[in-house]
Amino acid sequence: MRRITFDLDVLRSFATGMELGSFARAADRLGRSTSAVSAQLRKLEEQAGTPIFRKAGRGLALTEAGETMLAYARRLLALNDEAAAAVHGADLEGWVRLGLSEDFGEALLPAVLGRFARAHPRVRIEARIARSFDLLDRVGSGQLDLALAWGDGGGLPHAEPVAELPMRWVGPAMGDGVLASAHGRADEPLPLATLEAPCLLRTAATTALDRAGIPWRLAFVSPSLGGLWAAVAAGLGVTIRTDFGLPAGVRTLKPADAPALPSLPLTLLRAEAEPDPVTARLAAILAQSVRDVLPGFTRAA
Repeated sequence: MRRITFDLDVLRSFATGMELGSFARAADRLGRSTSAVSAQLRKLEEQAGTPIFRKAGRGLALTEAGETMLAYARRLLALNDEAAAAVHGADLEGWVRLGLSEDFGEALLPAVLGRFARAHPRVRIEARIARSFDLLDRVGSGQLDLALAWGDGGGLPHAEPVAELPMRWVGPAMGDGVLASAHGRADEPLPLATLEAPCLLRTAATTALDRAGIPWRLAFVSPSLGGLWAAVAAGLGVTIRTDFGLPAGVRTLKPADAPALPSLPLTLLRAEAEPDPVTARLAAILAQSVRDVLPGFTRAA
């Protein structure tokens, strides 16, 4: 079999176009012409020896081979960027305070810390897992240098949108998945399981139900996400979250069974407009890690 060496510049154009949902936008971000990016994609398909794209309506979608290629492209680019950072930032040292929403602690934090520590072993990271409102307060008061939180940044001046994820109604994994069945009878209030206020998703849930004319009651209130998942899995009530990080004991309900919900912004918060090199590098790794773990979600422009 002929050995193939993929061009990292080509892979970067491919991955960036998929991330932004447009290869024209990818060309603009990468400082290339649209025709140059198109030529790169043709080269990639020729090297792969199989179609990467298929027609989907008026646009293009990935073939099965294209999905595989995208996953490997992201891994190769991440390793390349890590190597570049390690070489150019070998003398980087200092201390950075990072905060993450509970949803991302288990799935994202180990990868971010591991990747950063390999490239910059002389940097010390202090990490905190907390509710988004707590993270906003800590970034605003200077207790955290950097945080990834739900919401639009709460008016903080140095907030960068990272993604937009649709909110979903979530119920127990066992059952027929119909929203009305969560309370048994249509004339009884719907039991809600929520986090303690203030909570963006709790407010979104009650607002959607009020607009739909569906009576509700708070059946379970938890200070932590783990407690919320336990309550929903046990059938104590329904809740709303995003598709990310749903545990095995719960599942999303069918859209036709529930009131419509808006999308939820995911935002990277910085304490300073011009962060120090350590914080700036961690922010870049964090943003890339989000893109890696959310390949199927709608991303912010």
